[in-house]
Amino acid sequence: MLAGDSRTLQRSGLALTAMGLGCAQLGGLYQAMSDAEAHAVVDAAWESGIRYFDTAPYYGYTLSERRLGMALRERERDSYVVSTKAGRLMLLDASVQAGENGWAQPLPFRPRFDYNYDGIMRSHQDSLRRLCLDRIDILYVHDIGRATHGTLHNHYWKQLTVGGGFRALAELRDGGSVRAIGLGVNEWQVVADAIDACDIDCALLAGRYTLLEQAAREPLLELCARRGVDIVIGGPFNSGILAGSRKFNYADAPRTIIKRVEAIEAVCRGYQVPIQAAALQFPMAHPAVVSCVAGAHSAQQLRENAAWFAQPLPGELWQELVRRGLLDCRAPTPQAA
Repeated sequence: MLAGDSRTLQRSGLALTAMGLGCAQLGGLYQAMSDAEAHAVVDAAWESGIRYFDTAPYYGYTLSERRLGMALRERERDSYVVSTKAGRLMLLDASVQAGENGWAQPLPFRPRFDYNYDGIMRSHQDSLRRLCLDRIDILYVHDIGRATHGTLHNHYWKQLTVGGGFRALAELRDGGSVRAIGLGVNEWQVVADAIDACDIDCALLAGRYTLLEQAAREPLLELCARRGVDIVIGGPFNSGILAGSRKFNYADAPRTIIKRVEAIEAVCRGYQVPIQAAALQFPMAHPAVVSCVAGAHSAQQLRENAAWFAQPLPGELWQELVRRGLLDCRAPTPQAA
């Protein structure tokens, strides 16, 4: 499979490349990135065949959206797909400090959660201005769920339901302002809830269906396959632990996770397979999955990701991972090269 191969969202007809560029790093996640470096990453993605770009107002406190828009400014608008997110309004605040929430050099805006009708509509308009685009292709609700909000989850969920947040998304889609709507989250349970609450087209699920963990397979991915709701996989490296760092879920990885990754890596090494290649390719085998979105800190890292995505892998690799209890035996695996 090549990064530029195309798959189509069933409900909207929107075509995404099999590999997308996650643009959190363009906002300076964990380490600073210059404007020139950000532009080079987008250019490298384009040269690799990638035409799907995912960003959010929260990334770098608006920095990612601004940089992505500038990098795409001279590209033909119908030749690529952009998704961004709503649920946080970014409000001017000069007290913002370097390093807040993992953003190395955030811009002076502070996020405030707002999932109400007016908040979703305002977030959409603000994103259009920052991106300097005439439209956003996919609009995701960002970081709704109990893992993010804890005891306040019901409060924010009511903003989406009773407060009209889902209605705003539907109006934007029905009016042609966006092509598809969904959720961009790090927990699978809230996607299942949203399928019953709103006619969503897709969901960007980060870190919950990966080479490291497959708990979302049943019931969520099976439900999505039955209902025609497509899944975009985000965080295929689980925040970096599957790509050589010690980060998991945006924090230092616990020892149990490190040991499991070491065991997976040992199997990959036995078949002369980079663990990154296995991590990028594994989720694409599920019929509900249309694209895998990975970030990159540099143009070179982007090119490596694209090469790993396309690298032929032996079918025996997946069988060995299953035999050792490191992969769910019910999870679909890529066909043997």
